[in-house]
Amino acid sequence: MKEVFYFVKKLHSYSGKVLYLNLLGMIIMSLLEGVGILFLIPMISMSNIVNIETGGIPFLGFFDFLQDIPNKFGLPIILGIYILLVIGQNILQRQISIKNTIIQHGFFRQLRIETYEALIHANWDFFIKKRKSDLLNFMTSEIATASAGTNSFLQFIASLIFTLIQIGMAFLLSPNITIFVLISGLLLIFFSRKYLKRSIALGGKNYESGKNYLAGITDQINGIKDIKSNTLEESRMGWFRDVTQKMQNEQVEYSRMSTKSQLFYKVASAILIGIFILIAMNMFHAQGGQLILIILIFSRLWPRVAGIQASMEQIAMRIPSYKAVIALQIECKHAREFRDEDAHGKKPLQIRKGIECKKVFFRYNKNLMTYALHDINLFIPSNQMTAVVGRSGAGKSTLIDLLMGLNKPEEGQVLLDGTPLSSTNLLSLRRAISYVPQDPFLFNESIRENLLIMEPNANEEQIWDALEFSSAAEFVKRLPNGLDTMIGDRGIRLSGGERQRLVLARAILRNPSILVLDEATSSLDTENEAKIQEALERLKGRMTIIVIAHRLSTIRNADQVIVLEQGEIIQNGEFLQLANEKRSMFNKLLSNQMEATQ
Repeated sequence: MKEVFYFVKKLHSYSGKVLYLNLLGMIIMSLLEGVGILFLIPMISMSNIVNIETGGIPFLGFFDFLQDIPNKFGLPIILGIYILLVIGQNILQRQISIKNTIIQHGFFRQLRIETYEALIHANWDFFIKKRKSDLLNFMTSEIATASAGTNSFLQFIASLIFTLIQIGMAFLLSPNITIFVLISGLLLIFFSRKYLKRSIALGGKNYESGKNYLAGITDQINGIKDIKSNTLEESRMGWFRDVTQKMQNEQVEYSRMSTKSQLFYKVASAILIGIFILIAMNMFHAQGGQLILIILIFSRLWPRVAGIQASMEQIAMRIPSYKAVIALQIECKHAREFRDEDAHGKKPLQIRKGIECKKVFFRYNKNLMTYALHDINLFIPSNQMTAVVGRSGAGKSTLIDLLMGLNKPEEGQVLLDGTPLSSTNLLSLRRAISYVPQDPFLFNESIRENLLIMEPNANEEQIWDALEFSSAAEFVKRLPNGLDTMIGDRGIRLSGGERQRLVLARAILRNPSILVLDEATSSLDTENEAKIQEALERLKGRMTIIVIAHRLSTIRNADQVIVLEQGEIIQNGEFLQLANEKRSMFNKLLSNQMEATQ
């Protein structure tokens, strides 16, 4: 249960004194309800419907002064006080419910913010090892489930406070009867512990099912084009029916378990009430008024005891979600790239000489013998264009990730003007970089908003200059709303080439000192590719350009070409120099592409 206490501690740190004020309100509310019950005895006696002797019953001496008042006045007074108590209790209950809702949803938001803040600042290695759908599941379902536990916890506390106060009042009325009932209640809790264990087990099943459901849905929505193109709808529907049937079965199983536990409590409660009335009359010789009060108290108390059990079952069912969220937060904190105070005042890094890799080794899994990059030694001059080429899987993207500080070398160093890349200068490096991926990512917003996300202070002229640079201005002007045209999820309303040109414009709008292009022209036609080549040529001397390219025509004007094969640099030089090296890897790649275009 340490996970539950972890969230209780966080709830305490979030809500502060408001939580304790609510607890005080719960105590007052329970006392008012107890006093209201006590008022029932003189109310019944003064009504002359049933004559109940109140002598010897604790608390009820308080009402002796009413005996001197005629019934026609005394009864209305008691009824009025009783009504005021009920009104006060319900007003207080309303305020407590509102405050509990504020605490619950505020804590939910705080938990979301804390988790997302830890998640978004985790290093790249963390994201490589995690499945995207699992992270989505954490940020949606599991945090919501864990947060809902705060409601169960608050209900548990409310029921517990009410129960303790009512037990205290019953104990003062009749210690013997109360002890008997308490022993009976403890026996009920002991025999019902199996329901808590089953709740934990069902919570684990629900967690796994929810994770698998979201993972499958995410994969299928991402691959919907492949599904429809290959007529895979029926097979995917089969999977969907199976997984939703499993989730339905688990929910039904939990409902059966929880209703069975409640049935057990209610039947046992009825039997115990009947037994303890007989025992109270025959063994404890309880007075009529005393017995009625105890029956009233315990008839209201047993449903609360059942409520405590239900809250405990709900908390137990959410323990797997508690564990998962705690584990994710801890893992993210350990994988954090830099602290918030490190980010303050960091300016973009200006590379004067260049970026160097010195005896760099890297592998994604240290249990594997093979390295993704092996003994990498290279120098990328500042304000020049360096191209990285090679077959698929040669390590091109891995090398770029190292240069951007996303991955850390297992051995060796990445040097920036001779200074090792570390957490102290990592953020300055990132702020100097604009990265254009092979698979362009755009938000479901307007073109303007997608561009301004990179440089919020850019004016209209700067936006259109960036669009002109990336050969995107022409098609943007043709759109019905121009810059304010909505482009759909991931820019689906645009062609692949249009999306790539927008992402390139966004990168240029930032005015970086380092521009990284990862197959950024792969979706462009020959004409637009030529325009991008011309634009890159104009940028030479103004910024450091690093290009990954399969289409070697894109890098014809590169100052340096690096050829990778199985994680090693096998060639390094100018484009024409490498092209003229017969039987070399670069010459072979170039020849294959020339044959393919003929």
